[in-house]
Amino acid sequence: MRIELVFAAPDGLWREHLDLKAGATVAEAVAQSAFARRYPEYARPLPPLGIHGERCAPQRALGDGDRIEIYRPLVFDPLESRRRRALHKAARTT
Repeated sequence: MRIELVFAAPDGLWREHLDLKAGATVAEAVAQSAFARRYPEYARPLPPLGIHGERCAPQRALGDGDRIEIYRPLVFDPLESRRRRALHKAARTT
């Protein structure tokens, strides 16, 4: 089966296609890819993963045509960012 791995790296989009045996898992696909060699700073521990935008466990079995997404840690907490924008906006309007 053919799958794709994608990672939104700070320097641009990384993607790789792999041909795997039926029954392969997400973790096996990531391990067989060049991800750890290309981005060692993100490889350990295994970052959060998803398939087509939905988070999944590394043990999830893959299907033909699946796209594995490797997620980076958030730089900012989205709730904190929204709170700061609201405070900034309120300060400008008063």
